[in-house]
Amino acid sequence: MKRSMESEDCFMKKFKYYKSNKPKPSLEEVISIETYKFAKENAYALQVENITFTVKHDSRTRALGLYDISNWKAVSLSRHPGFIIIKNPFTSLGQRYWIRKCLEEYAKKPNKRNIDIDTDVDNWWEECFKKNEVDRKLQKKLRWATLGYHHDWDTKVYIEDNKGVFPGELAELCDVIALSIGYSKFRAEAAIVNYYHMGSTLSAHTDHSEVNLEAPLFSLSFGQSAIFLLGGHEKSIEPSAILLSSGDIAIMSKDARLCYHAVPKILPSSKQPWNNPTSVQKTHETFKYIKEDDIIDPMNKNLKEWTKFQAYVEESRINVNVRQVLNENQICL
Repeated sequence: MKRSMESEDCFMKKFKYYKSNKPKPSLEEVISIETYKFAKENAYALQVENITFTVKHDSRTRALGLYDISNWKAVSLSRHPGFIIIKNPFTSLGQRYWIRKCLEEYAKKPNKRNIDIDTDVDNWWEECFKKNEVDRKLQKKLRWATLGYHHDWDTKVYIEDNKGVFPGELAELCDVIALSIGYSKFRAEAAIVNYYHMGSTLSAHTDHSEVNLEAPLFSLSFGQSAIFLLGGHEKSIEPSAILLSSGDIAIMSKDARLCYHAVPKILPSSKQPWNNPTSVQKTHETFKYIKEDDIIDPMNKNLKEWTKFQAYVEESRINVNVRQVLNENQICL
């Protein structure tokens, strides 16, 4: 028993340190990809390598709220094989679009949500504004929603009878991201959307529920920032603390998927990259899962109809985790 407790010490010690409010943790050792700030005196200092994208251009990017791939910047960390961060490739309008999708659409039934246990609400976002002022209690009650194959929090096992239709626009987005790093056969089949508030945390876990553990997991961040802890296969391995900001895409593939990771703290963002949007025009290109018309008008709608979403995202973080469940040759479980 003593050995078991010791094996958990390193990860839990770091988690509790960054979670603490009294005293507040120092952020000196938090790795910032944006500023390339690294604690070089630290014994766990990391080497950073720039990633070369397999695909340099994809005509779908602008319609999906992304800059052209030629403008993206991505890095890997030597201590964490299989872990990549793409530094915010989203346009301001793109951030607005995906934030709004998460709040207005992905939190609706028939998608499954934590609030379904004790609240009978079909359209959570609409219900939050049914009265003249926002229902903050209901707004903060939503912690997660699942899309496609629904994650079972008790068994950690997917079953064929427990799934919904995966959103086409999110599958399209992930197809572009996957192709950019050389995964030509990735299929987005399940997602967990996490809704964090300033005091929220996510405890240590690994992502091992899917049949296909070779396919990458895409983690999209929007809104306020987060400290992300990434360790090893055992909790005895001290984790690295990494800053994830709005628009960042963290990718975990192969070995990294089975490493313990957690979110001990949400931090106020130093920027609001969802502001100052410009409209997007049709490209008349062919899309894989959607029609371009299905996304252009909803995208441009966010140039003006944004106030309610702005208020939410100024004090919250949204994280979308997308994964492939099945093996390449499977059509069902």
